[in-house]
Amino acid sequence: MVKNGSPWRRAAKGIALPGLLALAVALAACGPAIGPDQSGGDNLRQLSGTVKIDGSSTVFPISEAMAEEFQAATGGRVRVTVGISGTGGGFQKFCNDETDISDASRPIRASEIATCQAAGITFVELPVAYDGLSVVVSPRNTFVDCMKVSELKQMWEPAAQGTVTRWSQVRAGWPDRPFRLYGAGPDSGTFDYFTEAVNGKEKASRGDYTASEDDNVLVQGISSDPDALGYFGYAYYAENRDQLKLVSVAAEQGGGCIAPTQETIANGTYQPLSRPIFIYVKVSAMERPEVREFVRFYLDPKNAQPFIQETGYVPFPDQYYQLGWQRFETKQAGTVFGGKAAENVTLDDLFRRTPS
Repeated sequence: MVKNGSPWRRAAKGIALPGLLALAVALAACGPAIGPDQSGGDNLRQLSGTVKIDGSSTVFPISEAMAEEFQAATGGRVRVTVGISGTGGGFQKFCNDETDISDASRPIRASEIATCQAAGITFVELPVAYDGLSVVVSPRNTFVDCMKVSELKQMWEPAAQGTVTRWSQVRAGWPDRPFRLYGAGPDSGTFDYFTEAVNGKEKASRGDYTASEDDNVLVQGISSDPDALGYFGYAYYAENRDQLKLVSVAAEQGGGCIAPTQETIANGTYQPLSRPIFIYVKVSAMERPEVREFVRFYLDPKNAQPFIQETGYVPFPDQYYQLGWQRFETKQAGTVFGGKAAENVTLDDLFRRTPS
């Protein structure tokens, strides 16, 4: 059974993913930097109102943890709601002026930017962590330990629908039994990133699989079926590791089998399924103190780093949350990606480029 009820809360120029954790340790050893959080507990308890968040199920565990802690810090005077509509569904609500913050496991697309612009919605793009998409099977599966990207493509590409249906078709020596696939729904940024990384084109996927925007549904389906295979964000594996078996991924050109861990996601060796994840904040909502202080709380390294690590993702070093706060505080609206995917980006790409 998937753990229920607040499962996530329990008692440098050109810097790419390689060396990220080492840099974080080095920065911490130099003493605490001045964080974005300049407000004390008493000030937070003067706040009231509601902050509305929706979007990515991948980012949901982080935003849920932040929401719970922030609500507690305000003595319950601020209510923070966090929904799971998927990245695409979240952007629809965001551009329809239904939410203040949109969780996203991919950058906002050009079509979504146009929709927001038509509605007069401007936003600030804030990367918050790194994730490694995780391929998993049931612990009762005794033969799948590592897969090449080409084998994943053979199972997931559109041409596989109705034709590639048995394990023996994927690799010689695997059982001649039908497999069942589980994955993110088409409104999910995880779906977009996985299809681009594995199949070579965003949204190119077979359709005969169990799709859900709720990763807990996928966990339940995969864990109970020895012939199931699926994918979702690393946090959902980490939270349910006793019910799932992690599959390592091998690059095509002589690469070894690499499993996603906080270390391999951080040092860039888990490829091509590592990616940044984001929150997008509506500029008009930034005028409300409860939204401003929630984002301040979210980007404070004293909160971001332990909460993000607890949920299974990889936090940034302090200085990058500082840069994120500067972007927020100066209202640098727009995106650094120009409506395109985030591939092989460095931390400086994420934070030092000027959004447009």
